[in-house]
Amino acid sequence: MEEHTIVVDGDVIAGNHSEIRYGIIAHSTILGERVIISGDLTSTGDTRIDIWSQVGGNVKTDKNAYIGEFVTIDGKLVVKGDLDIGNDVKINGGFEAKGWIVVRNPVPVIVYLFLYISELLRLGKDEAVEKALEELFEDDAESIGFNSLIIPNGSKISMDSIKVPSNAIIGHKCRLVGNIRATSLEIATGTTLYGSIRTIQDVKLGNDNIIHGNIISRGNVYIAAGTHVLGEVNAQSITIHEAARVDGVMRAPGGIIFEREGDDPLSDSEMMDLDI
Repeated sequence: MEEHTIVVDGDVIAGNHSEIRYGIIAHSTILGERVIISGDLTSTGDTRIDIWSQVGGNVKTDKNAYIGEFVTIDGKLVVKGDLDIGNDVKINGGFEAKGWIVVRNPVPVIVYLFLYISELLRLGKDEAVEKALEELFEDDAESIGFNSLIIPNGSKISMDSIKVPSNAIIGHKCRLVGNIRATSLEIATGTTLYGSIRTIQDVKLGNDNIIHGNIISRGNVYIAAGTHVLGEVNAQSITIHEAARVDGVMRAPGGIIFEREGDDPLSDSEMMDLDI
């Protein structure tokens, strides 16, 4: 997360009614219905924008673009491939397309998402299904991976906060800005968060993360080796590795467990069974 842009080394899927107060740079982008993006939207792959969505800057794609009805783009639309565009689309900065331009309502994003996830998880065994998916994605089929940003419906991402109505999962070596508010949170390794964490359920932090803020949870908090929390930790119970560091006060009515080198992380059931 840069000052004005979220940069993803993969694909971006934004659920319906999401609000993203950044621009986005990614491989391919899929925006659901009534999604708001404040900055530019730049893709090296395809771009799909569903109905009633708004983009506050330019939209640029190196391949094809699919723009649903009643979409508003405040900047310029630049498409190096084909453009499928619905009715009543407003493009305030004009548009440029090097391929075919077809005025029709594109395939709804929900249908495209079903095909996308089917390819991603490779659940289809039938040869005919595989062939259809290969024809749909063409050269992009093999490039779809797990290095993606998936934003649940109704989420809000701004300079101040990252709010999701469900669970949040963060991968390796990310750089995030904002206070995270989620049902639960898992962070892999090597991630830096410039903000605090507040959850209803558990928080699990992998190795070598840096949290520039407090952690407040009604559930259990696990902090692995090498992770540094610059603020306080308040939770039902806390399990912390001896090689981790917390600068502030740790409060846990259910107890605090210090894990030594070589110990196996405790499961949630094991943590709850301990009488501390």
